[in-house]
Formats: sequence, structure tokens, C-alpha cells
Amino acid sequence: MQTFRAPLDATAVAALQRAANRELGLDLPIVCNHRGKQPPPAGTEHVPDAAALAEHECREAAVRFPIRARHRGQDPWLFLDLRNGRAKLRELARGRSVLNLFAYTCGAGVAAAVAGATLVWNVDFAPSALAVGRLAARRNEVASRCRFVRSDCLPVLRQLAGMPVQRRGSRVPFLRIEPRPFDLVVLDPPRFAKGAFGTVDVVRDYQTLCKPALLALAPGGAMLATNHVPEVAAADWHELLRRCAAKAGRPLRELEPIPVDGDFPSFDGRPPLKVALCRV
Repeated sequence: MQTFRAPLDATAVAALQRAANRELGLDLPIVCNHRGKQPPPAGTEHVPDAAALAEHECREAAVRFPIRARHRGQDPWLFLDLRNGRAKLRELARGRSVLNLFAYTCGAGVAAAVAGATLVWNVDFAPSALAVGRLAARRNEVASRCRFVRSDCLPVLRQLAGMPVQRRGSRVPFLRIEPRPFDLVVLDPPRFAKGAFGTVDVVRDYQTLCKPALLALAPGGAMLATNHVPEVAAADWHELLRRCAAKAGRPLRELEPIPVDGDFPSFDGRPPLKVALCRV
């Protein structure tokens, strides 16, 4: 479990552990990570059992993922709410090439490779995240079909799409890549990020990512896109995807919403994660 705004008292952690184990019918240790800026007040920092800090392996269908409950980063190594998105990739990936953008620990890319993708590019700027992806690829015996590209996603994506790279300053180096199409593109950006090659802004400017992602698709290909921002309505986002595709000259044949599973309830009917499969 994880907190951001305020840490939980140790007694609350113990109560939640009892409740989780009762519901699951298991006896599992618990790790409570506080990610807020302020240190936890004295006496409330949770010290987990040693067994809970070991590296474990979880399975999703036939895919094996390494999992560590406490590590250097903030986010879990596998985002469970994207489970149905990975299932859709497994359904489509056999015999196809896949571009996995903002790959983080490469869960989507490894799932596609296990399902029979011929080639998977996983692109992310964080070497520690890509290292977890390499480990997962080796454990699933698909490393020979996976490429791990350490780079800002924007210059890689724009080059693959045959578009010029935009950067702040002519001397900013970047990895040179020739244009090439992919059968499947996974576009899973963060809410906001600013770098030398531009700004990722899922709320105000999804088009900057959407257009080159669509142009990097092979004819008849598909883009699995995500939007994690709660205040963005699904219908508005879907319409933006359709408009962007039309303006890019790659009109959508179909837009298929991919719902999250019931263990991620949204009490107002507007789940934070929205996933859509866009076929050109």
C-alpha cells in the first residue's frame, strides 16, 4: 500500500493488513510506502517484515513480472489498472511489431512479446525502469525480440514518424533513428513532463503525442492509448483522438474503449484511467 498526502499510523497499517488477509484468505506481510514530501511523524513509519522486502514474481496470464514492494522509485513496477490493456495487446500482438512508448518497466512490451510479437521497442528515459524490463524479458525468454531504448520518447517518436525533432538548443544531442512503421503503438504518457524536446501535457496538448504515434503506424495498424487524468472526460478524449487522426490523414476505422476491471472502482463513474484501442 502507498500514501502520498499523509502517512498512516502504524495501528491503521496493522488493521488494513488484517482486513486484506481476511478477504484474501491468505497470510501475507504488508509494506506501506509513504511517498509524501514530509517525513512520517515519529512512531508511524512502517517497518515491514524482511520477507515483504524481497523481490517476488507475479503472473498475469502467461507473463512473469518481477515485483518489489519497496524500491528506489515511487510507482509500483506493474500498474494493475492497465491489466485489460495488456490483455488486448496479448490478443493482437502475434506476428506483429510493437512500439511501447513511455514504457517504464516495459510491462506492456513484455506482455506483447510473450504473446508472439516479432519485435518490441520499449522506449523510456529511466535506466532503472528499463533494467526491470530487461529482467522481465529474460525471465520470459523473449529478450531476443525486445529492444530497450533509453531516450526521451519525443525525439524517438517524431523520427519514427518521419517528423523533424524539436529541441531547445541546437546542441542538445539525441539518438538518431530512421523512420519505420510499427503494427502496434502503445502510447501511455504521464500527465505532465517537460524536457529539452518539448512538453508532454495530457490535459492541454495530447495531440503533440497522438499525431506522430498515428504516423508511426503501419497501414491497418492500431494504437493503444491511455489517459490517466480524472478531470478529462472519456467522451471528450475519444473525440480528440478522432479529430487528431483525421487531421493527421490517418482517420480511425474504429475506436474501442477498454474498460478497467471492477477491482478499480470509480464511485463517480469517471475512472481516472481511460484506455482506447484506435485502429487506422
